[in-house]
Amino acid sequence: MAKQIVNYTQNRELSWLRFDKRVLEEAQDETVPLVERMKFVAIFTSNLDEFFMIRVGSLYDMASVDNKTVDSKSGMTAGEQLEAIYDAVRPLYKERDRTYAEIKKQLNPYGICGFDFKELESQEKKYVKKYFRDQILPILSPQIVDTNHPFPHLLSKEIYVIANLRLNNKSMLGIVPVPQFVSDILYLPGQDIRYIRMEKVIMEYLELVFEQYEVSDKNYICVTRNADISPDDEAFEYSDDFRFIMKETLNKRRKMAVVRLESASPFSKETEEYFCEKFKIKPNCIFRTKVPMKLDYMFAIADKVPPSMKRSLIYPAFSPQPSSMVSDGSVMAQVKRKDIILSYPYESMDPFLQLIKEASVDPNVMTIKITIYRLAKKTRLVEYLCAAAENGKEVTALIELRARFDEQNNIDWSERMEEAGCRVIYGFEGYKVHSKLCLITYRSRNEIQYITQVGTGNYNEKTATMYTDLSLMTANQSIGADAAAFFKNMSISNLNGVYKNLIVSPSSLKQKVLALLDEEIEKGPEGRVIMKMNSVTDMDFIQKVAEASKAGVRVELLVRGICCILPGILRETENLRVSSIVGRFLEHPRIFCFGTGEKQKIYIGSADMMTRNTEKRVEVACPIYDPEIKSRINHYLHVILADNVKTRVMQSDGTYEKCLGTDHRIDAQETFMVEAMRAKKPVIVEKLGFWKRVKRFFKRR
Repeated sequence: MAKQIVNYTQNRELSWLRFDKRVLEEAQDETVPLVERMKFVAIFTSNLDEFFMIRVGSLYDMASVDNKTVDSKSGMTAGEQLEAIYDAVRPLYKERDRTYAEIKKQLNPYGICGFDFKELESQEKKYVKKYFRDQILPILSPQIVDTNHPFPHLLSKEIYVIANLRLNNKSMLGIVPVPQFVSDILYLPGQDIRYIRMEKVIMEYLELVFEQYEVSDKNYICVTRNADISPDDEAFEYSDDFRFIMKETLNKRRKMAVVRLESASPFSKETEEYFCEKFKIKPNCIFRTKVPMKLDYMFAIADKVPPSMKRSLIYPAFSPQPSSMVSDGSVMAQVKRKDIILSYPYESMDPFLQLIKEASVDPNVMTIKITIYRLAKKTRLVEYLCAAAENGKEVTALIELRARFDEQNNIDWSERMEEAGCRVIYGFEGYKVHSKLCLITYRSRNEIQYITQVGTGNYNEKTATMYTDLSLMTANQSIGADAAAFFKNMSISNLNGVYKNLIVSPSSLKQKVLALLDEEIEKGPEGRVIMKMNSVTDMDFIQKVAEASKAGVRVELLVRGICCILPGILRETENLRVSSIVGRFLEHPRIFCFGTGEKQKIYIGSADMMTRNTEKRVEVACPIYDPEIKSRINHYLHVILADNVKTRVMQSDGTYEKCLGTDHRIDAQETFMVEAMRAKKPVIVEKLGFWKRVKRFFKRR
């Protein structure tokens, strides 16, 4: 029986595309420094690549198996969703082309110039040609496609220079992969940052590659392949080594079906039909782009900007600051006395790392247990965990090898930790372990004691300087006992553990959140809910939020990305406000806040309100008991809600509009940077005009 489609939901994929459009809007914001704007174009592009690889790839799989089942939020089949996605993406390409061209033009006076070959000066052309002959031509692997040479397998997200070749009245296709191990760009001599992209260099000298042929219709292309491989589909029972299965999965990812083809120049009708036949795609899967197919080099260019121009082109330098809650001396001793919360990237991750380092050498510490989802390529955390194991501590790391696109990195770290004597375990068949939980067990006066850390983000020292996240360190023994029970349950594959304080998916997290919403519903117009997440798709949660809104509860959802519930729908979601911040740092905390005053309940954790998180992942959320930390989190939320610079508010049709300004310009991320640098107590919320703005919003409703 088909599910009834309610009138206050929208398709998740189209909602995600609106999120990426907000990223592109940051690239269009003239108040953002120029190089940072170009970075946002690169982020938009990278986001779109992953969207096609995962979400579009998944829909292709669904459409091929069952194209009758409809999406519960929009009533569309998988095929209809694909058509809607391709229609929605095409104008985004054009908007990105315009944005990129404008920023590129504005960067030229600063000496940051990307060139076509014909724009180079004569000496530069000589330099490029010599470089090509000496450094590039010897390592190229050109191919021809004719009756004797089959069409090659093109790797996903790699660039290929192509051309029509002709010899003795015989036509064929020439293909040259841009080598993966050379730089994406070639810097030109001189003091300015002048460069030409490698695919343009190769395309210019194709005649030297295919010497005996007549070369015409030069172009370069890039295919995007379905990367939505789930290792849960593999035969686990036939292998004792989960790492082996993951390595095989990564190999499969290179060979999956094409879901998008990008080209630098338009195809002829004949060429279009040729590629559609080769890749088994429709013409609407082909996109022409005037923007580089790979833009990662913009981050390297940003590092080359001379100091004299950084103020004009790049965000002012900011480094995570020492936490105002942590003083000199032992972090472990301080956590034993009082709960501590860190706010990344405004505050440094160092106190947590120092806690692990101290535990690694403390003679009273017996065990360190941690769940790991993503790690940086260089990480002090693993060094300290390995040192702890080498010092005789029992170190257990539950590593999720299925952290998408970080699988190889996690495989490498798991091998390193095992070599050092750590006990490494993996997740469950059918369930990813996405929680961010660490437990230190030590002996004090013959009693077992705990220190627990719960975070909203990964133990990744690089992203801790770029993502906003919260990290709680507590010596609350009841929370510690729950954490100990959690790790025991994980080690014996028990997903149905019972906990007094922690709420854990898939067993209790969603149920608890719905129950807390029910408590606010009972209060009617006095009820208050603020939840900050990355995405909202879970229908049970969405329906409960609509129920709360109808009961008069004021609900604020701070959702960075996908949000499938629509606000402002008559008699359904009139008391719901949905807002999103896209700014200098990636918004990442998950905070669940219910009620106000002394009875207010606050949880922080790793879960979004998505069905995959609430039902198919192991997630952990932890209550906040310390009054000072509660106050800090309330301040944090209120400043974000008061933001009128980077906030966009969802309208009832799913589109977003910039937040209405007030008498005070409030940029939440800027405010938190200033507070961290001043290391002072948070400013009084009322000064930000928050409550006045909230009252005005609900009065309009």
